[in-house]
Amino acid sequence: MLKQRIKKEWQEFRALMKSVPSLVVVLFVVSVFSMNLLANKSIDIPISWLACDCGIIVSWFAFFTMDILTKHFGPKAATQFTVLAILVNLFFCLLLFIGSVIPGMWGEAYVEGSEGLLNNALNGTFGGTWYVVLGSTVAFLVSAIVNNLSNFGIGKLFKKNPDGLGAYVLRSYVSTAVGQFVDNLTFALVVSHFFFGWTIVQCLTCAATGMVVELLCEAVFFYPGFAITRRWKKDGVGKEYFDLRKKENCDESFNNGNE
Repeated sequence: MLKQRIKKEWQEFRALMKSVPSLVVVLFVVSVFSMNLLANKSIDIPISWLACDCGIIVSWFAFFTMDILTKHFGPKAATQFTVLAILVNLFFCLLLFIGSVIPGMWGEAYVEGSEGLLNNALNGTFGGTWYVVLGSTVAFLVSAIVNNLSNFGIGKLFKKNPDGLGAYVLRSYVSTAVGQFVDNLTFALVVSHFFFGWTIVQCLTCAATGMVVELLCEAVFFYPGFAITRRWKKDGVGKEYFDLRKKENCDESFNNGNE
């Protein structure tokens, strides 16, 4: 039974991979990788209780993509792509770590008198540290699940016009706000609080700041997201995936009825 279930899930995931446009997959994975790399750099803000990192400049795109995927394919599909992006990110983090321990000099390290110091710093940045990788992975996975489920749940509240602009805006805004707050707060508590000395107030303000920036980006890019989902529906994007899921649901209902 378990083997059969795993086989079905794999077939469904393969159909999903074929259904989602490759450009969306690439941009989603790249955004996850780059935001975790940029999270190593904090932003210098002249306010003692306010803290933020550079991952904020690209993290909005990951949530933007998840909103599109959740709207068209559902929260399960969006979460599966999140796990895929996380695995790819971890793989390339491993490659960067290997590159950082290979003997040699970074081009930017050739500054007279500071070569060793700069080279070690660049190795540390690109090679990463275990707690940053762990914190970013946990934070993004938790926030993605929260974002995808809340987005889907809010969409269910719109009975008359679930595919309208108003429904898309509300589900995207609320889910992005909650998801981004959870993402930043989890990372800040796991990493910044324990390893960088941030206070709880700074962790909370970082989470709130990230949420505000996300919402500002959402205000600019929500309509392209809405247009993409409408185009996908019109063009029948994901037909193979939806047909497979429908067939599996029918088979499960039939089997349950015969038990």
